[in-house]
Amino acid sequence: MAHFDVFNGDADGICALHQLRLADPKESTLVTGVKRDINLLKRVQVQAGDSVTVLDISLDKNREELQRVLAADVPVTYFDHHFAGDIPESELLTVQIDTAGDVCTGLLVNRYLEGQFLPWAVTALYGDNLHDAAKSAAEPLGLSDSQLAKLERLGTLLNYNGYGSTLDDLYFAPDDLYRKIQPYADPFEFIATDTTFETLRDGFESDMKRAQSIDPQLETASCAAFLFPNESFSRRVSGVYSNQLARDNPERAHALLSELPSGDYLVSVRAPLATKTGADELVRQFPTGGGRKAAAGINQLPADQLQRFLETMQQQFA
Repeated sequence: MAHFDVFNGDADGICALHQLRLADPKESTLVTGVKRDINLLKRVQVQAGDSVTVLDISLDKNREELQRVLAADVPVTYFDHHFAGDIPESELLTVQIDTAGDVCTGLLVNRYLEGQFLPWAVTALYGDNLHDAAKSAAEPLGLSDSQLAKLERLGTLLNYNGYGSTLDDLYFAPDDLYRKIQPYADPFEFIATDTTFETLRDGFESDMKRAQSIDPQLETASCAAFLFPNESFSRRVSGVYSNQLARDNPERAHALLSELPSGDYLVSVRAPLATKTGADELVRQFPTGGGRKAAAGINQLPADQLQRFLETMQQQFA
């Protein structure tokens, strides 16, 4: 009888699982990958008597595999905030799904646990660039501005570590990063004592400096798009730099396109923070596009569709 914890390799997925296992420790097989690797249930081979927890990956993108797991008589608990579509009817399936724009999976787990490990939920919200929601959720903790800033930095760094085309782009494989966090019920203790935090901070600062030197390919009042070279730093920084651009220009949509070895592009899109809508609609018009209203991406935009993407983006956010 095995248990599988299946989770997105970003800050939200890691912080969601961490809260859950602090409350309910379990020996489990960890199934995760880079942030964009969301078809994770296909890697879970179950038999009767097993159980599965899924965190922060779209049910819509995993529906067939979810049905396969349920058909094997295996119970599944599913926490997520991405577009779900039709949810299978099954007594074996327990869902906590909320696609509101100011919610993340870590916050859903926090609600489920009635606030037991709230600082980690706040970290998850910061990681998903939901700064206002993070401050609001943190109110019961009575934290100082400098303590909030530490959780913001931690969320940002955990999120930063998830971006890449392959695990080779990352500083830490997400399952290893989760294991490094696992001993710490208190995120402030992790920040103060674990060298993992410093490694990510130094890498982040170096990558962001390079990102800020790149001029936009497209810049209008309503949107901006940046083309990044085929280098690991581009893929690592794509999400966190998009988030910073979104905060600096809240009325504007942003796209960051990192060239892949094939010549195609890995695309990270942020809707204007003022509206938090439209990112998913834009990317779903292209192959391999998916995500949520406020933040979405395309895993492989064909190079010959670059111009069409830039035009469609302007129409979407005009």
